Amino acid sequence: MTTGSTGSTFPKWQLALLIGTPVAIGLGYMYWRKSADQGEGGDKLTKKKLADIKDKTISLDGDTSEAVGSKPTPLTGRDLANKHKTDGNAHFRVGKYDLAIKEYDAAIEHCPTYEATDRATFYQNRAAAYEQLQNWSAVIKDCTSAIECNPAYAKALVRRAKAYEQQQDLPRALEDITAACIVDRFQNKTTLVTADRILRELGQQHGREAMKSKKPTYPSKQFLKSYFSSFNNDPICKLVVASSEPKGFIKAKLLFDNGEYEGIVAACTEELEKSESESEYKLEALLLRGTFYNVIACYDEAKQDLDAVIELETADKRLRSNALIKRASLSMQTESETPGECFKYFARAETIDSTNGDIYHHRGQVYILTDRMDDAIADFERAYKLCPSSGIIATHLCYASYRQAAQNRDESAIGRIRKRFNEILDQYADCVECYSILAQVLTEEQKFDEADSCFARALKVEPDNAQIYVHRGLLQLQWKGDIDEGVKLIKKAIQIDAKCEFAYETLGTIEVQRGNLVEAIKLFEIAIELARTEMSLVHLYSLKDAAVAQVDVAKNMGLSINSIQPNF
Repeated sequence: MTTGSTGSTFPKWQLALLIGTPVAIGLGYMYWRKSADQGEGGDKLTKKKLADIKDKTISLDGDTSEAVGSKPTPLTGRDLANKHKTDGNAHFRVGKYDLAIKEYDAAIEHCPTYEATDRATFYQNRAAAYEQLQNWSAVIKDCTSAIECNPAYAKALVRRAKAYEQQQDLPRALEDITAACIVDRFQNKTTLVTADRILRELGQQHGREAMKSKKPTYPSKQFLKSYFSSFNNDPICKLVVASSEPKGFIKAKLLFDNGEYEGIVAACTEELEKSESESEYKLEALLLRGTFYNVIACYDEAKQDLDAVIELETADKRLRSNALIKRASLSMQTESETPGECFKYFARAETIDSTNGDIYHHRGQVYILTDRMDDAIADFERAYKLCPSSGIIATHLCYASYRQAAQNRDESAIGRIRKRFNEILDQYADCVECYSILAQVLTEEQKFDEADSCFARALKVEPDNAQIYVHRGLLQLQWKGDIDEGVKLIKKAIQIDAKCEFAYETLGTIEVQRGNLVEAIKLFEIAIELARTEMSLVHLYSLKDAAVAQVDVAKNMGLSINSIQPNF
């Protein structure tokens, strides 16, 4: 089962491992920042914007104000305000939030207007009390007042972000949490975790909305080649038809064989519109059309066609089992079905045609994605016995064994598996997947020169494989820190395949780290247009939303974008 946006089997893991940071699987990455700019000439925000502002935040386990009764004369002004704050804090600590609010009211009333920092603290403390009462509107109002007094008040920004999140105003929540990250110079882990959560929530919202209105998008020929190469027993691929009358399904099959994919759905529809007596290939047409509905993200139509093949018990078992494998894949690509549904489809396929190695191969990949290595290895072993000529299955079996050995820290097993990888390369010298996955393993072991050699050998087999260029570009970043060479290789991938979503996404993440946020946003938008699954859209929108938030916040705070970026 080909997953993700890359057309490769383990794209997200490869990307994360090659770049050395969780680019594709951790959205908090967007807020990762180096701390090397702490010395002279460093962060402009700290030196120019925060020089005269101290972030006084509520501390409920202690108080720096003078004790009540420590002065013989009546308190007034700022001193009286601080006395009310201290009393409010005492009420807060024992859960008497209404009484705490009254004391904070008095603190605000008695505090001189020119004591902006103190007033910010009082408003923020009162917002904390309102938060305990889940009065989100009051929290937002008080945090806003605190921020007006102290624009760099991180605690008030975080608290208002959480209140906006409770009200499902996620764009404002993201803007506030981003501002807090900038104020904290991306060093506060708790704030980063909150940012990660809000990004995911907003990404899910945008992804679902985009999926509803998304137009059918054909992936690149390279993607489709990778997709269909993952099936050893696809009955449509193996079917031989006479070309005397290229209409209906016969036309669709000829288009498929010639790599002219965009006319296949229409040709299959033509076959299905024939009467029963005229049509010889109705089920084949349903299966092929359902397959292409799936790859162009018309998921409801794909489900309908695949289910029609599955539910016809008199149909050829090869057609039904293939439809069930693709139906399992479809359930993984959409959020409308639970992951358990995926395994139900595989189990049913196994009942119908237990000799179909594709069932175990594709289910094994799902087991890897769910970190069930024992099950993955068992399925890959069974698949390889049924399909001993498949280099892809042999490689996936070897990879799953490697992951298990790495998890168990079994150095002896790792050594044996490395030898097996080399045997696979000798046996299946034209299998690009073998080189790609071995390169991932070598990268994990920091054998960068050997990994690069693997990618070079893969490109000799498939010079136009855009995915390999992207992975090789990422390797240059981790291995040599050579951003220019990495970007050059990834741009080469785009020249080869203008529909390589993975390349645009990866280049966008690199531009974020380089401080080119506006350019990164453009690249994420292109990737979004090419994305086919809701999961991909959620991920890409999260990346884009994070970049947009940083641009907007920098503008609102009067900062240059470079002042909030890491040094390289």
